[in-house]
Amino acid sequence: MKVGVIGAGAWGTALAIVSARGGADVLLWSYDGAFKAFDGVEMPSNITVTKDMNDIATCEAWLIVTPAAFFRETLRKAKQVYNNQPIIVCTKGAESATGDFMSEIISAEMPEVSDYGVLSGPQFAAEVARGVLTGSTLAGTPKAVEVGKSILNKLVINPSDDVVGAEICGVGKNAVALICGYKSVAASGENERAFFFTKAWNEVMTIGLASGAKMATFLDLCGIGDLFLSATSATSRNFAGGMAIARGEKPEGTVEGIFALAGLIHRAQNIGIDTPVLIEMQKKMNLS
Repeated sequence: MKVGVIGAGAWGTALAIVSARGGADVLLWSYDGAFKAFDGVEMPSNITVTKDMNDIATCEAWLIVTPAAFFRETLRKAKQVYNNQPIIVCTKGAESATGDFMSEIISAEMPEVSDYGVLSGPQFAAEVARGVLTGSTLAGTPKAVEVGKSILNKLVINPSDDVVGAEICGVGKNAVALICGYKSVAASGENERAFFFTKAWNEVMTIGLASGAKMATFLDLCGIGDLFLSATSATSRNFAGGMAIARGEKPEGTVEGIFALAGLIHRAQNIGIDTPVLIEMQKKMNLS
């Protein structure tokens, strides 16, 4: 199978590597032709890097892995060469200005897409690139899930039809990981950190259930699995970003939790959900 991976940051490159190891011929699109290199990991020979969006037109499936802040813009470019391929969204985030999930942006910008899924779970990119055992939830239409499982056959996949649930978990864990990183430095003790962790995640779940998510999804790999990984480890970019903010430093790289926090609050306001803890933490981190 010929697969297009749109986005060549750490996660996009890791997914290109795992797809290539699974037998796919991979076109890895990067806006500037660059990609993330992992120490000790050789790029498979069946990966071709391109900065020409036209190259992915002939791919049989797309994995979209661009940051949430640039998802809509990138999708509009990709739309020009779309040819009915199943799409797997591998971006965990919400649009900060609208609160829209990535699947909702696809529905708005490309209503012609009939098969799409969302990949979400406890996945550190460097470990995926090294071949460490990794499980993920893949939620979507039956065809998208089937195609995604075939491409990502080196991952342990839990299939689901709860797209909204998988997305709210991915968005929520980014925001909560940011908060936990901040509180790991700024809290008076572990009790306080646990308090904000629990309250923030409860608000995420409330938003999700009001948006149509299933409770069981919060207990899957995309839920408690990803939350555990991201909200307890300084290896998480969001956790590390929260720590940096608490120290008065500028976070390194793209910290999706910043955009996720804004997107969650925006979405909650749109559907009439109170999120006092998320709002308080956004203010404390001077992100509002």
